[in-house]
Amino acid sequence: MSSTIASSTSLPDGQRSAGFGALMLGAIGVVFGDIGTSPLYTIKEAFSPHYGLTPDHATVLGILSLVFWALMVVITIKYVAVIMRADNHGEGGVMALTALAQRTLPAGSRACYVVGILGVFGAALFFGDGVLTPAISVLSAVEGLEVATPTLREWVLPITIGVLFVLFATQRFGSDTVGKAFGPVIVFWFLALAAIGVHNIAGNPEVLGALNPWWGAKFFISHGWHGIFILGAVVLAVTGGEALYADMGHFGRRPIQYAWNFLVLPALTLNYLGQGALLLANPQAVDNPFYLGVPEWALYPMVGLATAATVIASQAVISGAYSATRQAIQLGYLPRMGIRHTSHETIGQIYVPSINWLLMVAVIATVLAFRSSTALATAYGVSVTGTMLITSIMLVVAMRSRATLPGYVFWPLAALFVLVDVAFLFANLVKFLDGAWFPIALGVVVFALLRTWSRGRALLQHEIRKDGIRLDAFLPGLMLAPPARVPGTAVFLTAQQDIVPKALLHNLKHNKVLHERNVLLTVETQTVPFVAADSRLSLETIGDDFYKAIVRYGFMESPDVPLALMRSVDCSTLCFDPMETTYFASRETIIAHRRRGMPIWRDKLFSLMHRNAAPATDFFRIPTSRLVELGAPVEI
Repeated sequence: MSSTIASSTSLPDGQRSAGFGALMLGAIGVVFGDIGTSPLYTIKEAFSPHYGLTPDHATVLGILSLVFWALMVVITIKYVAVIMRADNHGEGGVMALTALAQRTLPAGSRACYVVGILGVFGAALFFGDGVLTPAISVLSAVEGLEVATPTLREWVLPITIGVLFVLFATQRFGSDTVGKAFGPVIVFWFLALAAIGVHNIAGNPEVLGALNPWWGAKFFISHGWHGIFILGAVVLAVTGGEALYADMGHFGRRPIQYAWNFLVLPALTLNYLGQGALLLANPQAVDNPFYLGVPEWALYPMVGLATAATVIASQAVISGAYSATRQAIQLGYLPRMGIRHTSHETIGQIYVPSINWLLMVAVIATVLAFRSSTALATAYGVSVTGTMLITSIMLVVAMRSRATLPGYVFWPLAALFVLVDVAFLFANLVKFLDGAWFPIALGVVVFALLRTWSRGRALLQHEIRKDGIRLDAFLPGLMLAPPARVPGTAVFLTAQQDIVPKALLHNLKHNKVLHERNVLLTVETQTVPFVAADSRLSLETIGDDFYKAIVRYGFMESPDVPLALMRSVDCSTLCFDPMETTYFASRETIIAHRRRGMPIWRDKLFSLMHRNAAPATDFFRIPTSRLVELGAPVEI
């Protein structure tokens, strides 16, 4: 309910009992699908008519050099080597990094507020990425059928939609099961990428010169300031970098780092160089340099493998969206939703049904609206680069005073990361009218939802506090004319520790009784992922068998209040017998007021979200057989 800072238990990679090899295989299957399928469309997009480039020797080597060094700077150095060390007790993603950054700033300061706003917008952009990535990945793979047999063109969209439906329908089995099933497929995919790359490089080995950054610099020198626009295509090679960080809580840092350095990066590099070698030998291959570089006998199998790989590619951002959703719920930016744990061994692996089906509808609608990967490529990139830029800013804030690197290394690197991200973002924003408006619009909508829920909750708590009765004034008055007592323990859920819960007042008004023991319980979400067992619950006696209790959870934990009460309390003080404990909760009905709080449309939006939120009692796993809910209208 409220958010404060407390001690926590760090649950690093070692928390998972699964073997390192299994975790690395699962990480390959889930985390690297997105960035691993970028070769399907990156070079093709770079030579699309939008950029007006011809595949001559200098241009091909220049673009290949930019792609390779983007992978090195953005993924290898920024994410794998630096940002993944800035984990929030084992958890990654923009929300986790935002919480980490805010802990380094004075509570309630303007800087803390601005960092929070940036973090929320970064999360909103990440959800937009979760819509675009499955759409462009699967569609670009299925379009290989057009290369093999042009008559199959009319079947591309129906097959794509069918594949996407199956993808989202299988999410309920969990990323652990999906990762283990898909891991071998993605390993084979990366080996195939490397093999095709080597096959094409053998015919034109001079393409290896593109590894020299001079070719990238020469491209900018030759094309002047217009050359920066090509970064709008180059960034497609690094899409999926944020998913590496967001999915870190699912598999841990080291499995992801090892998989990238020893399999993924070499395979991607070889394939991009292979496509460049093909273009040097046959400039007409710009129509589809990925599939035209595949030997004819392997074309149909490669289409099938690419389709499977792009389905898995979508898994990376979908899993990241689940993690971001739970973080946003716990940090107070989204209403409570049903969350299912899909692994008995790994705490970070979850499934959020409502987000899953909303994403499916949005992805399929996007495919039907854009109808081709080329059209989608113009829209793709803004959400990715925006999230990457915000992540870089958060990194600087979070690590500026406690960087593990010396200052003379950290600050130049931080400046480089921000400069590169700004360049990528600018190159994508110039495509605004060509489709880049779409992910921005998605981000704005999600941002409005996140901020409306956060602001609405603050207004709701303000109204409850304003109209409430202070506890220190209520108890002495109550004891002057004590009501009848009934056996058992009553637990009143409240977000305001010093205000009498409305459920308690209604119980007294209507039932005219009190229980033998009365506990005013507040559930707090900390800005750390996990809370230690010995810090889970605190209990304070306030007289006449009244108690204050606080149960604390990290933002990556799923609350279970009855279990916390039973496990954390010494029975010599107060014993919670499940069969003798009754939980009381008030369920507010929101009434929008035109002259108070937010603009009326946001009030109504908050009211709609509030009505459809999972009840707090369900979210806290309170058994319905032990629950009494009392309604109360609140005007905001």
